[in-house]
Amino acid sequence: MKLSVILAPYDSGHYHSGFGQGPEALVAGGLVEALTLAGHEVVVEDIGHVGDMQAREIATGFAVCQAVGAKVGGAIDDDRFPIVLTGNCLTAAGAVAGEVADSIIWFDQHGDINTPETSSGGFLDGMALSTVLGLCWKPMAKTIRGFRPIDPARCLLVDARDLDPEERKFLDSLPVIRAQCADAANKAGKLNASGAKRTHLHLDLDVHNPDLLQVNRYATPGGPNPEQLRETVCSIARSIPITGVTVSAYDPAFDPQGEVPPVTGHLLVDLVAALERI
Repeated sequence: MKLSVILAPYDSGHYHSGFGQGPEALVAGGLVEALTLAGHEVVVEDIGHVGDMQAREIATGFAVCQAVGAKVGGAIDDDRFPIVLTGNCLTAAGAVAGEVADSIIWFDQHGDINTPETSSGGFLDGMALSTVLGLCWKPMAKTIRGFRPIDPARCLLVDARDLDPEERKFLDSLPVIRAQCADAANKAGKLNASGAKRTHLHLDLDVHNPDLLQVNRYATPGGPNPEQLRETVCSIARSIPITGVTVSAYDPAFDPQGEVPPVTGHLLVDLVAALERI
């Protein structure tokens, strides 16, 4: 398969800082080599510097989305499957735009479903899924070329176990499909039933059980082990029309033994193999 690995090395408006160091660490950890050895043709692209020198979280975050959307759209035009490695979950909005996705599967220990009205801390990435679903930051999302919000009824949220009280209340009012990792593949069938044709897959690596794989500073008990996540994602990929992937939230500072890159490489190699079997 022809693949485009797109690097968006930003965290909260800062280039190559915190989670923004994750994309290059995954590549340095052998991701491209693993995909190439599996028989794929891989092109690596970096969005480079975007936004302005002030590194404003909101402005730069959406500038990253704009750049990623253009890269993903170019990959699709070149018949390449896009894999976006990014610091922040918000970047998925750019990938969704580039893929013209009409549905989304969101693996994350957090809901990312806050809005400015429900958020107690104002963390932009905690509003990432709400932005993708058109529930907040609408004027900013419109700056992403081709962006169309996804109907909340065409969203599957998997293993979101760390929710703010107001966020939980808001989520309960939405038709978002919710699942644990163990039943996510079965519930993904509801997307097909809804008529979804182009599904974006978002993998926040902190969905993993932190006792088994620590990917960043967030550590909420529970979650799947790497094998469980990999098996679930591959099962979904064999039954749902996945058009692209974002992988987010890896901070190498919390992985001194370098355990995350090979786990992620294994996951993506098996995912692409599952896509090829469709």
